[in-house]
Amino acid sequence: MGPDRALNLLDAMLWNAAIIAGPVMLATLAVGLIVSIFQVATQIQEITLSYVPKIIAAMILLIAMGPWMIARLTSFARALYLTIPSLAG
Repeated sequence: MGPDRALNLLDAMLWNAAIIAGPVMLATLAVGLIVSIFQVATQIQEITLSYVPKIIAAMILLIAMGPWMIARLTSFARALYLTIPSLAG
């Protein structure tokens, strides 16, 4: 396997990881921003107030988008396993 092939596989892996993790990360970022704005507006400085809504948002998104995430990850892994014979030659 040449270095260009290895870099292409690494690039595909990183893009798949970003696409799979992106929605959950963006949702927790948005919820954290909304909670922070709420805390600044009401002057409630409770540290644990920001964790619970983020955990709930992440849990809801993982339940809703879990099958899509698993399908995407499985198809990438399957494609990677199918390319193993061509890597040796």
